[in-house]
Amino acid sequence: MRRKYLAASLFVLLFSAELVGQAQSAIPAGTEASSKTPSVHTAYYLDSLPLHLDLILPLPSTRDSVTTAAELAELHRIEATRTPAQIAQAQTDDREEDIFIFKSVMGPGFTAEALPITAALSAHIRKDEGATGGPLKSIYRRPRPYQADSTLHPVCPLNPEPTSYPSGHSLSGYLLALTLIQIVPEKRQQIFDRADEYVHNRLVCGVHYASDIEASRKLAYAIFGSLAVSSRFQHDVAAARDETRSKLGLPLAIPAQ
Repeated sequence: MRRKYLAASLFVLLFSAELVGQAQSAIPAGTEASSKTPSVHTAYYLDSLPLHLDLILPLPSTRDSVTTAAELAELHRIEATRTPAQIAQAQTDDREEDIFIFKSVMGPGFTAEALPITAALSAHIRKDEGATGGPLKSIYRRPRPYQADSTLHPVCPLNPEPTSYPSGHSLSGYLLALTLIQIVPEKRQQIFDRADEYVHNRLVCGVHYASDIEASRKLAYAIFGSLAVSSRFQHDVAAARDETRSKLGLPLAIPAQ
């Protein structure tokens, strides 16, 4: 049910973007948003016209807000209970931002070396993630949790810049999940579960707020709607589907869902 709601919410988000933008046109005092022009990133599949994704997202909470205090408290709870195994997995996920984070779902043969066409597709998706998420980080300039609260003890590499919102790893994770589902739709739920684990590990790392991740989830559905109508993307997904299903011994015909 949650997945159906998310798919439907994509259309609501896109059609309501103009209204949201009007409501947010005046930036409230005390936010971390900046009028600085975002740096230029080059997309691969996405149309050259800007998507204006900043119209979809709510402003991140300010440092002194009740919401930020609650999110910091959540990070402290996670820090107090995370296990060595959870830390190790979070650190592994921090180092990897490609479609092969789903190897635990797909099996040991799901590697870049074995699947070069799929690896190329993954790299192109990452380019589009950078082209969309990077400029938003420059607009909002939200401090990382450890920049707002020095008593936190993050276990992943630190970024000195205020680039918390939205989460790049989370945007990649969800975009790659939505892409992989086009290749192996019969593993849809396992892929979504792994994506949820992957993005939660940004909290285990101590480098993002929960709202950074939620913003990336919303963005992923909006961006994927644009990717899905790209003929170039459709061509590359079809090639990756043939390669992956053949190499992993899956039926070439997609099972009925």
